[in-house]
Amino acid sequence: MSHEAHGRPPTLGQRWSAFRQTPFWPATVLVLILAAAAGFFAGSYTYSMADPTPRLIPTAVVGSYEEAGGRAFLHGLEQALDTSVKVHPYETRAAAREAIEQQEVFAVFELRDDGRSAVLDVSGASGASVAELLARTAPAVGKKLGVDVAVRDVNPLQEGDPRGLAIFYISLAAVIIGFVGAIQLSVHARTLTPFERILFTVSYALLGGFVIAATVDWLLGALDLPFVESWLILALTMFVSGMVFSMFNTLFGRWAMLPTWGLMVIIGNPSSGGAVSWPLLPSPLGEIGRWLPPGASVNAQHTAVYFQGHQHAFPFLVLGGWALLSCTIFWFWRHRHPGGREKNPAADDPDAQDQVGKAR
Repeated sequence: MSHEAHGRPPTLGQRWSAFRQTPFWPATVLVLILAAAAGFFAGSYTYSMADPTPRLIPTAVVGSYEEAGGRAFLHGLEQALDTSVKVHPYETRAAAREAIEQQEVFAVFELRDDGRSAVLDVSGASGASVAELLARTAPAVGKKLGVDVAVRDVNPLQEGDPRGLAIFYISLAAVIIGFVGAIQLSVHARTLTPFERILFTVSYALLGGFVIAATVDWLLGALDLPFVESWLILALTMFVSGMVFSMFNTLFGRWAMLPTWGLMVIIGNPSSGGAVSWPLLPSPLGEIGRWLPPGASVNAQHTAVYFQGHQHAFPFLVLGGWALLSCTIFWFWRHRHPGGREKNPAADDPDAQDQVGKAR
C-alpha cells in the first residue's frame, strides 16, 4: 500500500529513489556530463593552441658561436623569445643539417665574421609555427645588435599544406572515426564475438585509412604522401582508436565514451604537436602527447611525409603498445563486454542433433 493511501507524503529519500528509476535520471546525468565535456573540450584546445609560447627550442649552431658577438646574439634571441634556446654545437653545416633531418633540432644558426653576421636555416616542415617565430625574431634581434641575419627555409612545407595542418587533420580524422566505428559496431553489430569484433575493427581501419590517404593525396592534392606508409599509419591509428574504445567499453560499459573522449580528444589531440609544434605547447602536454596515440600518429606521419628515410621506431612502439594493451584487456575481460552471442548448444551436441533428425 502506498504512502499516499495512508495520507503520508513520500520522504525526500523515497522521491529520490523513485526519480532514479525513471528515464529522467540518466538523461539528467548526460546533460551534466555533456556540459562538463564542452567546457573541457574548449578549455584544453584554448590552453594548448590559443597563445602558443616557446618553452625550449633545440637549435644547432656552427661557426663563430663562441665569439663575443655570437654569444651576445644567442643571448639576445633567448631574451626576445622569453625562452631557452637549447644550443647544440656542430662542427660542420652538413652535420647540423643532418640533425634537422633527424628532427633533433628545429633550426641552424651559422655565425660568421666573429658573430657580426649570421645565416639562419629554418625548417618549416619541422614545425611551421617555430620556423615562423624564429624567422621573425632573429632578424629583429640582429638589427638591435648590429648582426646581419639572413633567413632561408631549407625544408619547406608542401605547396598544398602551407600551414602544416594537413597531417594534423588526417590524423584527427583517423582517431575520431576509429572510435566512432567501434561505437557503431557496439550499437549495430552487438552480436559479433570478440574475435569477430577485432577483425571488423581491422577491416574498417584498413579501408578507412586508405580512403583518407586517397582523398587527401589523389583527390585534393593537398599532400604528396608516401602512399603505402601513410595509409598503414592511418590504418594503425584507426585500429588503436577503435580498440581503445572497446577496452573502455569492457571496463566501464555504457560510460566508455567518457574516458575515450578524454584520452583521445581532450588530451591526445591538443598535445599531439600537429596544430602547434611541441616546443610551443605547455611543457606537460608536450611530454604527455608523445606517449598517446594521436601524438604518435602525428609524429609517424610527419616523418613519413617530410623526412623520408629518417623514420623513427618510437611512435610505432607507442601505437603498438596501445594496440597490445587495449586488445589484451578486451580479450581477457571480454565476458564483461556488452553484446556477443551465445554458442548454439545443438551444434556441438550429437544427441541433440539426433533428436532434431528424428523430429524431421
